Amino acid sequence: MAATTRRKFLSLSLVACAAGVIAALAREHDNSGGIAYGTGPRQRLDVYAPDTGPRTNRPVVVYFYGGAWQSGQRSDSRGVASALAAQGFVAIAADYRSYPDAVFPAFLDDPAAAVRWARDHAREFGGDPQRIFIMGHSSGAHIAAMLATDPRYLAAHGVSNASLAGMIGLAGPYAAIPTTDPHMDVIFPQALRQRALPVELVTGHEPPMLLGAGTDDDDVDPRNSDRFAAALRAHHDAVELKKYPGYGHTTVVDSFSERPGDSPVLADVTAFINAH
Repeated sequence: MAATTRRKFLSLSLVACAAGVIAALAREHDNSGGIAYGTGPRQRLDVYAPDTGPRTNRPVVVYFYGGAWQSGQRSDSRGVASALAAQGFVAIAADYRSYPDAVFPAFLDDPAAAVRWARDHAREFGGDPQRIFIMGHSSGAHIAAMLATDPRYLAAHGVSNASLAGMIGLAGPYAAIPTTDPHMDVIFPQALRQRALPVELVTGHEPPMLLGAGTDDDDVDPRNSDRFAAALRAHHDAVELKKYPGYGHTTVVDSFSERPGDSPVLADVTAFINAH
């Protein structure tokens, strides 16, 4: 998506906000588009704010796209973020460093910084800084789950994982790192592998979670969600586990934009956010 197109989209999505906020956003844009949440070239994000309804105290959802921890861009999140905004939420789609620029645990620093930015700026978009949700798909779901279960990453940016309103993970690898990709041993050094599995980090102090997976997912075994949910329940955490018959790895997110009116995934995500 070109920078001019992204700037136009942001302006349209923010028509419900004060003109002063839109002007401030324009000053923060550079040639790569988006809003800076740090000084690095990948530390940029887009905000999708509803243009109707109340202008304050909306839930805020920070979304992380998938890409096997080594690819993807925030424009990939447009369908999900637009659908969330249509439900009345403020959605934030963030870019972040990935392999080869960052490996575990360094690639978690940018997402944590994006959450801090969302909390600090939520009111500018009609959002509630006390209702910050994190959400991701595939490796993005792993990132969200890591932020929710290991307090160190958010704490480095002055945020408590317990302060999150909730975590939403779609088709995430929470219990096992995929082994078929030759880069995985570099992205996840063997000596640190146990620290990279959310299922091993549950303490009972996690925010509420919604885990969704398609039964026909051939990329990430849906049993990852089963095992993670079981660990959360064993520690008395609040968790909802949803399985979607006939859905594959990408269709759980494609349904947000291709058929939002009858997507059970979007309906469950919306209900979860509204309930918390």
